[in-house]
Amino acid sequence: MQIEEPPTFGTPFEWAGGETSVRALVDRFYDLMDLEPAYQALRAVHGSELTSARDKLFWFLSGWLGGPQEYTERFGHPRLRMRHMPFAIGILERDQWLACMAQAMQETGLDAALRARLEQSFFQTADWMRNQNV
Repeated sequence: MQIEEPPTFGTPFEWAGGETSVRALVDRFYDLMDLEPAYQALRAVHGSELTSARDKLFWFLSGWLGGPQEYTERFGHPRLRMRHMPFAIGILERDQWLACMAQAMQETGLDAALRARLEQSFFQTADWMRNQNV
């Protein structure tokens, strides 16, 4: 039995399916945040309007995954921790963000191996973003 090698991609952005797939992921993430009671604390941090957050996460993720660098071109260096300091981000918000993103990745059909890699990176970043000890 021959083991089939997985396809190779130049960037995680390509592996994810490019702009259309990353936009679908971000849109599903924010839709879930709005719909699922399990993400209530996370949703509360975002205020009443999500259009700007959707665009910023799409632009950021696209560049972070190796696609177009629109976030950096528009806003400069991401400085994630600094930009998130005005918001109380504790363990609950971190965990809800990670669960919501994991659900969005699964529901939008991202490859399981890519999801596993992203979940690890997302955890490291989300934990570093915490500015509350609870």
